[in-house]
Amino acid sequence: MPKPLAVIGIVVGESSGDTLGASLMLALRLHYPEVRFIGIAGPQMLALGATSLAPMERLSVMGLVEVLGRLRELLRLRAHLVTALLHEPIDLFIGIDAPDFNLGLAARFRAAGLPTVHYVSPSVWAWRQGRVKGIARSIDLMLCLLPFEKAFYDQHQVRAEFVGHPLADQLPMHTDTQGARRRLGLDVDQCVLAVLPGSRRGEVLQLAPALKESISRFLGQHPDWQVVIPAINAERYAQIQQLFAPLPEFTSGQIKLLSPALGPSVGREAMAAADQVWLASGTATLEAMLLKKPMLVLYRFHWLTYLLARFLVKIRWFSLPNLLLGRKIVPELIQNDITSAHVLAASAMIMQQREELQRLFAAEHGQLRQEASRRAAAAILSLWSERND
Repeated sequence: MPKPLAVIGIVVGESSGDTLGASLMLALRLHYPEVRFIGIAGPQMLALGATSLAPMERLSVMGLVEVLGRLRELLRLRAHLVTALLHEPIDLFIGIDAPDFNLGLAARFRAAGLPTVHYVSPSVWAWRQGRVKGIARSIDLMLCLLPFEKAFYDQHQVRAEFVGHPLADQLPMHTDTQGARRRLGLDVDQCVLAVLPGSRRGEVLQLAPALKESISRFLGQHPDWQVVIPAINAERYAQIQQLFAPLPEFTSGQIKLLSPALGPSVGREAMAAADQVWLASGTATLEAMLLKKPMLVLYRFHWLTYLLARFLVKIRWFSLPNLLLGRKIVPELIQNDITSAHVLAASAMIMQQREELQRLFAAEHGQLRQEASRRAAAAILSLWSERND
């Protein structure tokens, strides 16, 4: 029998990682009930007893250029975590997403002789594929949420396991749309547009001007609809309120800003209540797909980040539904293509294709249902056992 797993270092950088981390904590505690978790955690992980040495928000940075502006702060934070976690000491390190930050941490812990795991593959298959060599030097195990990711790592002799996605396990195959509307205090018989401008400050700033115009025009065409905008935390609530308050539809209540006090799944509830969703690219697109919702995916980078990405990215699409199915099934608008005219045209198109999208999304949901947290925990414990037998 391997020695007990007592302390795990774990670092997450945003809300989706917090969800994964909380689910993984529960799965690991089925085997080691007394194991402690320390590093950087979000509210869901904190509620389960994780210790956070810094606010998760400090890692929520988007884009190449934006990271450069905070590079010194991030390097200081990384050095602090290395010192603190080696002093603890931890038995094993798990980085969840935030690859540029976490893989650097993992390299230091691996050099110190600790087993290292990264949960959620970076998009190395999409751009900067040379990073796989650094990944191989930094980690002992990559946990992949998507099936095509494991195939990529197998080609490069990096130990990897496809575990599926916990969201596919958590979300039911049938979405209770009217139940979600009741829980949010919405009219169950009125059509709903959910708008998710992002979980980071920079994302919201980039998308807000185009979204404000698009929402106003949409409600002008569809006055019987209601719009909900969920805020994932207090900072985003204040930011969105300030940005959207000038709209008369906001004042009249036709646009409803949902408070984070409704719970950590307020974004998911908003999408569940919706007839269609407009959202920033990211994990939320996977949630929308699992909820079987027609969606329009938007993303706008800092102009220099976009210029650099054009030369580095090796994929045709950037949203997870399109990547999973290997073809463009949901519309994507990026950078200067995000205009109210394009948004409204795409919105009309996805409503016409509603039934076909729901059929495709249901099939993909079934593929991703793998009891992900259990499989991830089993792969981590297998690595631990090998190192300690």
